[in-house]
Amino acid sequence: MTGRYLLDTNIIIALFANDIAVNNQLVNAEEIFIPSVDIGELFYGASSVFIT
Repeated sequence: MTGRYLLDTNIIIALFANDIAVNNQLVNAEEIFIPSVDIGELFYGASSVFIT
């Protein structure tokens, strides 16, 4: 499937987890976009792991 994709946080996490189904969908993408809000969510989630 070709085209342009705007990724959600859940899809980005699936990519980090090497989810085969997600990888197969995005392998032929023409363009992939990640919203700045998603980057913030990932940063917040990662930083909360290290802060107790």
